[in-house]
Amino acid sequence: MSLVKFKRRPFGNLITQDFFDLDDFFDNRGWVRNMMPDNFWNGKRSEPALNIKETDDNFEIELAAPGFAKKDFEVTIEDGCLNIKAEKSTSDEQKEDNYTRREFTYNAFERSLQLPESIKQEAIKAKYNDGILSFNLAKKEEEKKLPPKKVQIA
Repeated sequence: MSLVKFKRRPFGNLITQDFFDLDDFFDNRGWVRNMMPDNFWNGKRSEPALNIKETDDNFEIELAAPGFAKKDFEVTIEDGCLNIKAEKSTSDEQKEDNYTRREFTYNAFERSLQLPESIKQEAIKAKYNDGILSFNLAKKEEEKKLPPKKVQIA
């Protein structure tokens, strides 16, 4: 014999109770938004992968954005945030005697990164090469890590 937790049902013995557990139907069935993939709720959506590396002198950021051109990017710094936007669209039309074929694509993304106060905002450098958008964010002199200093014991 085993003990089973009794669940009080607000609607008595409805036929639906044989199919659904009314107490947690909406909690654990994938209806919770953060359990579903983003493309379920708002179409195909993606964010590019991002790597951030900190060294003693700077931060290095790499953003994977293949298929874009330099002209497709808009990079701004506003209120201590590095904002990266990219947008690209293509269209193709082929007309024949009895049909017209049109195809188009649209790709866009936006990423924002909060910059630390230790960054020289006027010295940020960016380059785009082989599908990777790279940033070099130099640190202010006072924020750079000093090498350990050996203290002599008297």
